[in-house]
Amino acid sequence: MTDGERTYHRLGPASEIEPGMVKDYKVAGHGIVVANCDGEFHAIEDRCTHDDGPLGEGRLWGCQVECPRHGARFDMTTGRAMTLPAVRPVGSYPVRVVDGQLEVGF
Repeated sequence: MTDGERTYHRLGPASEIEPGMVKDYKVAGHGIVVANCDGEFHAIEDRCTHDDGPLGEGRLWGCQVECPRHGARFDMTTGRAMTLPAVRPVGSYPVRVVDGQLEVGF
């Protein structure tokens, strides 16, 4: 589906990601991580800017995902690097729920 400038890609049921959990996806050549932060969904790149670690394998702390390799944390709402050793942000993407299905926009 297209919404103005973005094309939205269906990921699957929103119910697959419980509050406090993350899930990684491959969509249109992009690796992304979707988090459920107390009922709100957010998506960022699935790649730590410190050493390309898989953020989708990390743990969610509030609304920050922690890289499983060296502990850098990223804000799921903005992609901003919150702790060292990462200093550069990752891309963030809009997420919406349509008829119970998660969709991410690029």
